[in-house]
Amino acid sequence: MGFFDLFKKKTQEQQQQETEVLTTKMETTKTSILDKISHAVAGKSTVDDDVLDNLEEALITSDVGVETTLRIIERIQQRVARDKYVNTDELNRILVEETCALLKENEITDVNADAKPYVIMVVGVNGVGKTTTIGKLAKQFKDAGKTVYLGAADTFRAAAVEQLCIWGERVGVPVIKQQQGSDPASVAFDTLQSAVKNNADVVLIDTAGRLHNKVNLMNELTKIKTVMQKVVPGAPHDVMLVLDGSTGQNAFEQARQFTQATQVTSMAVTKLDGTAKGGVVIGISDQFKIPIRYIGVGEKVEDLRLFDREPFVKSVLGM
Repeated sequence: MGFFDLFKKKTQEQQQQETEVLTTKMETTKTSILDKISHAVAGKSTVDDDVLDNLEEALITSDVGVETTLRIIERIQQRVARDKYVNTDELNRILVEETCALLKENEITDVNADAKPYVIMVVGVNGVGKTTTIGKLAKQFKDAGKTVYLGAADTFRAAAVEQLCIWGERVGVPVIKQQQGSDPASVAFDTLQSAVKNNADVVLIDTAGRLHNKVNLMNELTKIKTVMQKVVPGAPHDVMLVLDGSTGQNAFEQARQFTQATQVTSMAVTKLDGTAKGGVVIGISDQFKIPIRYIGVGEKVEDLRLFDREPFVKSVLGM
């Protein structure tokens, strides 16, 4: 049993409910993609080369990304060749099935599921919703009966520490902090020491999001990890990259920069409500081969949702 299994949906009915919720939350993305797909098949009764070319354009312009789109189109071409006759009414179903199959390759296995405390180091540039994501996660873990500690290791930006403290007060979990400009690794060390002393279940470490010098970022994150391992061997058990889905292709670039700077093991994609760029989730998961753990589809705590590929794909592709 994985550490995050306490949040996972189990039944077909729950998956259907999740699809309905996401369809509502991601209405802008769904409408945009459906309009493009409808245009791709207009006037056609069967899936031919023209339809596939138009579908390829529709997916690329929906921020799925070129490489991922080509992989999806190739899978559909194989289905069409195998089934001999595929009409355009079946195209959405096949598109959903093949996209889900593509994302299935990136499922998460919690290899450190029994670690205590389970340490999550959260990385990402400023403005993507990193600290808010940490706060929402803390609330969800606490509601699930877990004891949670937060570490304010983004000491570069005073507002980050203040914001995390506000979340700590709101959720009712302790925040370990130091003065602005303090050594982030020192904050992480203190946080883990306090967590171990108090038998905590989960530790969430906030980090600075500077990307102007990738070498400095890499050194800082490596130092934080090294220091944490002196207190909890194997920490962090998850390095979660938070991305702003509404930025579309810019989210790809952020993912590229951070995966080069540190060993990212999971992702959370935020701000997917109200944007037409939700297709970026599919492309990022496929291209970086790093599982997406959470998606953010609103302001409420429950709007940070554990990523479930089938309901997500069905919601954005209009099933």
